Parts: sequence; C-alpha cells; structure tokens
Amino acid sequence: MHGTIRLRTERYGMPRLSGRQRNTMQIDRLIQIVFLLLSHEHRTAKQLAKELCVSTRTIYRDINVLSLAGIPITSQKGYGGGLSLLKGYSLDKSYFTQAEQRNIVQALQILKSSNYPDADKALNKVAGLFSHKLQSEWLEIDFSYWGSPEQEKHHITALERAVINKYVITFTYFNSELQITAQTVEPLKLVFKSHAWYLIAYSQRRQEIRTYKMSRIRELRITGQLFDRELPADFSLAPSCREECSAPMFTLHFSEKIAYKVYDEFQEKYIKKLEDGTLEVRFRYQLSDWTFLYLLSFGEYVEIIEPAEARTILQEKARKIYSMYG
Repeated sequence: MHGTIRLRTERYGMPRLSGRQRNTMQIDRLIQIVFLLLSHEHRTAKQLAKELCVSTRTIYRDINVLSLAGIPITSQKGYGGGLSLLKGYSLDKSYFTQAEQRNIVQALQILKSSNYPDADKALNKVAGLFSHKLQSEWLEIDFSYWGSPEQEKHHITALERAVINKYVITFTYFNSELQITAQTVEPLKLVFKSHAWYLIAYSQRRQEIRTYKMSRIRELRITGQLFDRELPADFSLAPSCREECSAPMFTLHFSEKIAYKVYDEFQEKYIKKLEDGTLEVRFRYQLSDWTFLYLLSFGEYVEIIEPAEARTILQEKARKIYSMYG
C-alpha cells in the first residue's frame, strides 16, 4: 500500500513535504477557515473542504484544533446549518489589538476621504469584521476642495485600471501656464500629495517622465495599446537641485492682516517678522503665470520687493485688472 502511494507521488512529480512545511500549510488553512466563517453565517465542512482543497476529515481535525485554541466554533445540524462562529464573535478577540484595529479603520477612512473609489465598501467590511463600535463618528477627513468635481473620482478608477494593466492613455491637459495640450502617456503611478491626486507617467511626446495634476485632466481615454515601462526606483516628486536653484529668489512683504494665510501657505523657517509687523518671506518661484496668479490671490496684502522683473510683471497685470473696472 505504501509502495503504491510512493509510486503515484513520484509519477505526478509531487514532492514530499517536511513536518515544518505541513505545519505551515495547516496554519495557513486554519487562518483561512476563520476568515471564511467570519464572512459567512454558516459553512458546511464539505463546502470548506472544497474551497480549501482538502478532505472533510481534515476540516474536522482543523476545527478541533481551532476549538482547542479558544476560537468559539459551533455546529448546527439540519437544513441551513453547518459550522459557524459564536454569534457576536469578531476577529479583534483573537488577532488584532484595539489600537491596531483603530489604525486600520482610520487608514481606510483617510483613503475614503481622498475620493479613492470603493474605499467606503472596504471600510464597511473591515469595520464590520472587527466590531461595529469602531465605526465611530469622531473622525471625519475631507481632502477635497470646495466644488471638487465628481469626474475626478471616475478618473482615478480609470487610471487605476490603466496603471495596473499597463494601458497607454490619452487626454487633454491644462498646464500651469494655462496652455491646453493633447497628451499620450504611459501611466506609471498615482500619487496623493498636498490635497490633490497626481499622475506620474511617461510622455511619449517629450520622451520623459512627467507629473500631471488630476484636476487638470480632461477627455481621458484608455487605449488598447500596452507598454512595458516601469517607474525607476530612484524617481522622486521633489524637484532636482538644478531646477529648484534656477528659479529666482522672491522677497515678499505680507501685511500682518493676512498673517493667518501666510502661516498656512509657508513653512515658518521662510517667514521673518519685521519691526513694523510686516511678514517677510523669501522663496524661489519661476517667473510663470501660475506664480503671479498665486500672488494676486493675496490681493493688496502682498508686495514683491524683488526681483525687479517680477515687480514689473505684477504691475502690468494689476494695470490690466484696473482697466477692467476703472
């Protein structure tokens, strides 16, 4: 009999398992059984055996091991019966600490608040798996800006599929210079940074990796074309020293009346309070339309001290604004 088993094992190329390997397989199977019973009210031994590819006898042995370990598994005979966990039992009593449960649920709440698709479904499942008490109302996080379009969420769903399956995509893009361009890119990664989603992708036109702000993407389309490119391991969103240092240094004077916004927008190390209460900020900016539109958002409460070229540009923009209303 033993010889027959050995011959069949060798014939199908099935390796013999060591005691440690068998123990590891059993531990994995025990964990799967617990999760299956947590997600279903009742499960028969035959159903578990089929899902885990073992015999019903093995399932009954595993149930005995779990019971000895303190997992409250009950058995109910008859129609609609089977194996189940004691009513009210949750995973938190055996696996995760209360602090770990809170961290997991809060992380999913943050993901949901960033408008990530289906995050609310995952949150409800995980919170329900642990304990209904974890679905507390004390924490609400909202990264979206006022008037945030629903289309942004649909873009994330589509881009997720394109990144995972490596599909080339096309879209219309509005850049920081207010230029509209048609883009064909290879999507490599989605990033949520500073209250907004960004797409990291390889631009086929520029032949380099670029960063695109999600809210500026329009007419997104996933093509049937595949690509093989991977994001380099050393890629960073931070600008290179060469790019950062090439931008001119601005010296800005802000009125103390708008101090709250200055401290919201700039790190404290860049802010110096002068004797008259004026807040001086020194920061590097490109001489671009985005920079001047941003500075104009401070209204009459900011003055560009230097560079002189920036003062001239802002004066011209201010004159155009005045001519509209003068």
